[in-house]
Amino acid sequence: MNQIDLKGRVAIVTGGAAGIGLACARRFLESGAQVSLWDLSRESLDQAKAELQPLGPVDTRQVDVADAQNVRQAAGAVAAQFGRIDALVNSAGVSGRFVATADYPLEDWQRQLDVNLSGTFYCCQAVLAPMLERGYGRIVNVSSMAGKEGNPFAVAYSSAKAGVIGMTKSLGKELAPAGILVNCVTPTIFNTPMHQRTRVNMAPEQLAALKAKIPLGRIGEPHEAAALIAWLCSEDCSFSTGAVFDLSGGRATY
Repeated sequence: MNQIDLKGRVAIVTGGAAGIGLACARRFLESGAQVSLWDLSRESLDQAKAELQPLGPVDTRQVDVADAQNVRQAAGAVAAQFGRIDALVNSAGVSGRFVATADYPLEDWQRQLDVNLSGTFYCCQAVLAPMLERGYGRIVNVSSMAGKEGNPFAVAYSSAKAGVIGMTKSLGKELAPAGILVNCVTPTIFNTPMHQRTRVNMAPEQLAALKAKIPLGRIGEPHEAAALIAWLCSEDCSFSTGAVFDLSGGRATY
């Protein structure tokens, strides 16, 4: 493992009990950071904490990122406990169903926006006060290749993730003078629990078509995403903000 110096840093990882979020928490702890894991499932948080504790102290908080008040309270508690918030990884998300737009359920559309887009905004907004006070911060939003290219039969997910990219570009420009860098990553298919749930709602030919677009010929592994995100949350990332970093196995070249 390349050594990325996060010693003394405090990082919040949403969706931190599984998948890319859990891999980020592991990489951060291995790099010397203190980590607060946020997730909706208390059971999953307890399992993640047991897995990660050999690497260092792990703070866990049951947080619904779609609830702005819940997010503000959790961020305030982390800042009070640790005295600072240096990094935020917005990894919490829901994938939704693959349904033709003409038949897309309105409640699913709203849930996608609430979690994937509004939830990302609420978390970004909630950590800004302690970051602005210290004049330092790193925010990484987990978007998706669907946000860049659009996936058929996934209008809500594609739209929400495209919004995350736009939010990242806006915040990156706004917060650059304050020493807070905001970037996003756009994974393609990764070997995560979300992917396993998505497969249930996806026709085999749809899954095959998505995988066929990846020149490396395989899906991504969470630790590969965590390696890039850890760098984006470090001081070594010093001249990139408002940027989109692909995790696509060569699928995207722009």
